[in-house]
Amino acid sequence: MYDYIIIGAGIIGLAIAKTLNEKYPDRKIVILEKEKDVGYHSSGRNSGVLHAGFYYTANSLKAKFTRDGCLEMAKFCEDNNLSINKCKKVVVANDESELDSLEELYRRGIANGVEVELIYEDKLRGFYPNVKTYKKALFSPNTATINPIEILQFLKKDLINKGIEFRFNEAYNTNLNNNEILTTKKNRLSAKKIINSAGLYADKIAKDFGYSKNYTIIPFKGIYLKYTKNDKPITTNIYPVPNLKNPFLGVHYTVTVDNTIKIGPTAIPAFWRENYKGFENFKLTEFLEIIKYELKLFATNAFGFRNLAFEEIRKYYKPYFVNLATKMVNKIDVNGFNEWSKPGIRAQLLDTNTLELLQDFVVEGDENTIHVLNAVSPAFTSSFPFARWVVENYIEK
Repeated sequence: MYDYIIIGAGIIGLAIAKTLNEKYPDRKIVILEKEKDVGYHSSGRNSGVLHAGFYYTANSLKAKFTRDGCLEMAKFCEDNNLSINKCKKVVVANDESELDSLEELYRRGIANGVEVELIYEDKLRGFYPNVKTYKKALFSPNTATINPIEILQFLKKDLINKGIEFRFNEAYNTNLNNNEILTTKKNRLSAKKIINSAGLYADKIAKDFGYSKNYTIIPFKGIYLKYTKNDKPITTNIYPVPNLKNPFLGVHYTVTVDNTIKIGPTAIPAFWRENYKGFENFKLTEFLEIIKYELKLFATNAFGFRNLAFEEIRKYYKPYFVNLATKMVNKIDVNGFNEWSKPGIRAQLLDTNTLELLQDFVVEGDENTIHVLNAVSPAFTSSFPFARWVVENYIEK
């Protein structure tokens, strides 16, 4: 018997394993992963941005975990000689109507204890001459970019060296006894506690244990477009003022760890959980379940879903997609955007009763099983403090 079985080798599963090993180095831990390595889905397809934590309301878990996680992950990269680009970030306004929301982001940042500055257009021009805003911009000096795959691989090797077992190509199959015993397609395993951090499939696994009764995952596909010319007209992350009513931040510029410029992402409603390309990984049961809820959202226009869907479909037209980004700079060669990134899927939890997207972390469980249902963006940034919170508030209680 294991002390802990962790389902899912994304950043949350690895961070929980790291936290448990630091607190209880003699306990036996196994991580189950249906793919052949860590980070095959959301974690490994992450944007690479370490967010500072000013988007979120002060009483949210995201506000605290993002603020603390940004600084902790940056230090973790520096201490372990992992890639990090401290390229900072600005949020820019398009017109007068966006200034109130920009100032709301500033107020949230101050309330969250995040280092942010509201600067005027002339000061922004002094920092970044090519960035364009209307009157004001929000400056975030602690935003940075990292290499998610590099961090995941480092954590995997470190955890293996500390005696944690990985079982790759071994997917969760069924729950037995509704508590500490489960099966994979290869084995029957038992543990004192089972921790479900399965990302896109966390809700389905939770239902086997009697949880996630009022929730389901609605997948959204995100794709970036890379700038491949040799010049570097962008040296910092540039974001538009977001619609604060939904969890998506709009098309923006990201400067990666190797100084590649990319714009995106999209937030296109997907039709099954691993709907990356064409009909790959198509599952009819998933399609029918997800399309049922997406049609409900479309019919009711809950949280502006209908408008969001139409807007995201337009982004498949590359000139329109690129134009959204060019509004935020004075000059860039639009012909330089010609390489699409590997798509990622955001595992977004939906309340099936209210038809609302959950914008904060959601965890359910009991003395035997713990289910991370909504490790929503920016989960990578938040992973270390979030993992400690899960251990302290669910695993140890």
